[in-house]
Amino acid sequence: MDFRSSEAAAGPRSEDVLPETATAAVKVVIVGGFGVGKTTLVGSVSEIRPLTTEETMTQAGVGVDDTAGVERKSTTTVAMDFGRISINEELVLYLFGTPGQERFWFLWRGLFEGALGAVVLVDTRRLEVSFDVIGRLEERGVPFVVAVNSFPNAPDHPVDELRGALDLPDSVPIVVCDARSRASSRDVLMTLMRYLQSLAVTTEAS
Repeated sequence: MDFRSSEAAAGPRSEDVLPETATAAVKVVIVGGFGVGKTTLVGSVSEIRPLTTEETMTQAGVGVDDTAGVERKSTTTVAMDFGRISINEELVLYLFGTPGQERFWFLWRGLFEGALGAVVLVDTRRLEVSFDVIGRLEERGVPFVVAVNSFPNAPDHPVDELRGALDLPDSVPIVVCDARSRASSRDVLMTLMRYLQSLAVTTEAS
């Protein structure tokens, strides 16, 4: 038996290998309520085949998970989603998508360990599912931007109204995106990186 051949076959795929030019890696968390599109965003923007932990929804979630507005959803993330994207030749982002249901929030402590920032994905049809998520980020002191996922027939509110409804300070960026689009999702991540950079500059200047 050729052990060298078997070892080579078991190795990482070429597209999964970290670019040799990468010099910095940043952990980013994608959060939001149940069914707002977190798995979709990670999957659309990741340059490697994303890791997902989606399972078919069962009777165990009946009466526990709020499916109002997403009644057709048949699967749910039970641990995390994981992807990777190179912002440029040197900077790589590792993306961790969190479960949306409150019963899985005990996983957040580990997922947020070492995270530099977060993206809060929002569905304007169900803004209320984002309140607790944003509150938990603020309690942890994790910088974040808000990305409004464009669902068909979703209400189109002015940014100022959304900021007031979510009780966000003027400094927190709010962008509109289509989580299905790689370019749109990448723009969201670039907005987060620019925001984190501005916070770092402000901290250094103070």
